[in-house]
Formats: sequence, structure tokens, C-alpha cells
Amino acid sequence: MTATTAIGIDIGGTGIKGAVVDLATGELLTDRVKLPTPKGGRPQDIVETTRTLLSTVSKGVGDVPVGVCFPAVVKNGHTMSAANVSSKWIGLAAEALFEKGLGLPIHFVNDADAAGYAEAQFGAATGVAGVVLLTTLGTGIGSALLNDGVLVPNTELGHLQIDGHDYETRAAYSAKERDDLSWETWAARLQKYYSTLERLFSPDLFIVGGGVSKHHQNFLPLLNLKTRIIPAVHRNNAGILGAAALAARFPG
Repeated sequence: MTATTAIGIDIGGTGIKGAVVDLATGELLTDRVKLPTPKGGRPQDIVETTRTLLSTVSKGVGDVPVGVCFPAVVKNGHTMSAANVSSKWIGLAAEALFEKGLGLPIHFVNDADAAGYAEAQFGAATGVAGVVLLTTLGTGIGSALLNDGVLVPNTELGHLQIDGHDYETRAAYSAKERDDLSWETWAARLQKYYSTLERLFSPDLFIVGGGVSKHHQNFLPLLNLKTRIIPAVHRNNAGILGAAALAARFPG
């Protein structure tokens, strides 16, 4: 029987959040629970905090799929990188570690991929044919690549080398804050970034997520691209929604 609800858990460098998701509408059926990510971001500490969060979120819910998204390249259940968490995650069999710690099967996925899938299922990319590129502008630049709604995982396009720079260090929202850039100056950097993506992928749609996307009117109109570029619908809840939807599609 196809699940109608699932639990999504989004693990970040500062917070771990989760909720029960209605898979037909993308609405949260419970309050979003958020706990601080343990200092140092060590594997066992994060698993323990996730277990505490899940015990709160899952009260009275019954047996539903559980998805977890994480700030790392995820290959065959292993975390191959680590963003804003302990380097002990690199090369770790993370999915198995979570399944043992939580006592149930999960679907484990990169956080930007989860956000992209959420937009395809419930947001700005719903029903969009062709190539959709979602980028999240935050501490770094996360990316998700979809073709006809099918996710191509672990693209990590924030790390493109442009002008000799790992370009998320120049164009992420954190770079705007760090260098105290005006919207116009930051948009010039974004122009270079999105023009490069456009040249490499010829996308049909760009979607821009991350917290700064709520100020999209200050920078998206400054970009001159052939491809339509629009803000994401789901910002803070995107990881939760995508992790839940992927868990229902690929049950552990």
C-alpha cells in the first residue's frame, strides 16, 4: 500500500528539524520540531539528537516511512563529505548508523537534493518538463538537478571553479554578508555563476532557494539570463518535505 504520510528529518550544521508530511499536499501534519545540532557535529551525538527528535515527532503517528537529509555527498548510504559537521562523517556508513540508532529503516539523502525534490513534488518545479536546476544560497551553495522530475543526485555545483575560485566562496549569501556587498554587487557575482550553469546545462528553469530567496525581488530582477529564474516555494521546510517524499518513494 502506498504511504500517504511520511516523516522528514533535515539535519543541518546548526539545527535538526522534522515533522510528519502529507504526501499529497506537502503540508506539515504536525508542528515542526527543531533541536540544536550538538556542538562539534559528531556522528553519535547527531544520531542521538535525531532519535530524541523522532520520538517526539512520531508520537501517535504509527508506522510510516522516515527520510533523513544531511549536508554531505551521499553514495550508497555513505557520507562522502561533511559541511558544517565533524570530519568524522567523511566515508562513514551513515545510513546504517542512523538505522541502528533509530531502530528502523530510513531513506538517507543529500540535503540540497531533498530540497530540489520537494520543489518538484510540491513547489516551483511541479509539472515542469525538462531540466530544472535548484540552487540554495546560504552558507555555501547547494544544488539539485532534475530532469522531467527525476533527481540526478550529488551535483555539488556550488564548487564549480570560476575565475580560479571555488565559486560558492564568492557567490553564496554568506559571501554577501562577509564582504558587506550591495545587492547589485552580489548580483554581478550571481550573474557570472548562473551564466556558467546556463552554458553547461542549458536548463529549462532555475529555482533559487535558501533563506535569502524571500528577498528575491532585490536580486533576481538584476540577472540577465536566457533561462527563467524564480524563487523556491519551500525554504525552511524543503529538506523535511523532500526527505519525506523520497522515503515514501524508496522505502527502506
